[in-house]
Order: sequence, then C-alpha cells, then structure tokens
Amino acid sequence: MSASFRTELLGWKSSQKNKLDWEWVPNSADVDNPTSLRLAAHVLEQLGNPNPNLVETAPDVPPTNPGRLLEVQVLTNLANELPLLDPRRKWDFARGKSIVGYAQYQHLAGIKAAIAQDPNLRVTLGTDYLIKPDVLVGLLGTPTSTKHPWLHAAIACKWTIRSDRVQNIRHENSNMIRHRRGRLPHLVTVTAEPLPTRLASIAQGTGEVDATYHIAYDELADAVAAYGSSEQQAAWDEVTKQGRLLDYRHLAKSLVDW
Repeated sequence: MSASFRTELLGWKSSQKNKLDWEWVPNSADVDNPTSLRLAAHVLEQLGNPNPNLVETAPDVPPTNPGRLLEVQVLTNLANELPLLDPRRKWDFARGKSIVGYAQYQHLAGIKAAIAQDPNLRVTLGTDYLIKPDVLVGLLGTPTSTKHPWLHAAIACKWTIRSDRVQNIRHENSNMIRHRRGRLPHLVTVTAEPLPTRLASIAQGTGEVDATYHIAYDELADAVAAYGSSEQQAAWDEVTKQGRLLDYRHLAKSLVDW
C-alpha cells in the first residue's frame, strides 16, 4: 500500500472535452494525453474505483482542489508518523512557511528587511531566495547559533507534473542549496502524476531533488506494465531502478534515517 490518503484525493471528474471522449476522467490525468488518461484510469480501477464510462453508476466526486489537499495530507501524515518512528527528536511541521525561519537560512532575514526598506535592492538582489516550500519539517531543540530550528526537509507537493512546475522546483531547490549555512535539508517532491516520462523530468537531474515520491506507486507500476508504451515503460524502469522515484510509504522512514 502506498499513501494511505490516496483514495481520498484520487477520483473521477466530469469532462466536457478529452482525447478519449470520456464523460468522466481521472482527476490526475492530462485530458489532452490518451496515455495519461488510460494509466490514471487503471490506477483508479485498482483502488476499487471503477471506470464510470464503462459502468452505469456515477462515481463519488473527488476534491475540487486535490493539490492543496495533497499538501495538507502530507503534512498530517508526517506529523503523525515521524514522532512514532523517532520519539527522541522534537519534530516541527509547517505549510508554506518561509525558510528564513530556520537556522540554515536565518541570515536571509537581514536581506529581506533591507529590501523592504529599499526598493532599489529588490531590483538589484531579487527575492528568489524568499522560498516558502509546500511542507516543511523542522527539528526543535537542536543546538544552533541562531536558536532557530533546523530545516530537516523541504517537500514540494505537486498534484501533477508540468514543465513549469519542474523548473520552479529545481529553481527553488537550487537556491536552498546555494544559500544555506550548514546542513542541507532533504529536498523531495511528492506527486500523483501518472505519466512516467513526466515523472522522469523531475526525478532525473543533477541533485536539485533528492527523490520523488508517488502516492500511488504500486498501482501506477501495474498500470505502466499493462498500458504503458515502450517509451513510458522505459522511463518508469529508469527512474525506479535508479531509486529516483520511490513509493510514498517510504518517505517517513527516509526522513527518520537521514
């Protein structure tokens, strides 16, 4: 079993236009991509949510904003799991909080204050470093020179993967790598994207992302084997065998071991 909350987020939604002319489409699929639709549909069927285009019963309506709820579910899940897996640490959790509140990046607060007083500095220095990750995992009680908590992990939650989202993740993570003072946080992505080639676009790389975790890993693996093209199967094999794409169920344990 992958993410326990995946059935609360994944589902069928009505569609006026899509490449397969379905009345209902998976809410994680790209409606302009037939392979995306078929893979996401197979994932839902394995979760016990049959294709409503093939049966006469209407499906339960999924959340209208699964991306935001993905952040909430990831934070809630980790807040429950990490203290149980390692009660010795004092865990701290936040959503959309600026990294300047953590020890490795607290020095950026001075730049932020200076920019607020001088608009010219905003143009000269920019504000790319004022990053607010989707989910932040901190460690309290760890000795730091600034008394701020350590940022243990910064998690980008992306319901699906598009080129602009990939670039945004890489850009923000590169800035966190470059601007840190001290230990680097664990930089990961959590997603429900069904297309392996798009997963590869974020899972592959040169270190901006430590790993990408999928909330329906097992179901997608079966879907790719059954319905994926040779290109999609090759992309899946590459990112999974290299350990770049992982099952969400392993995220909490990874954060404890790291």
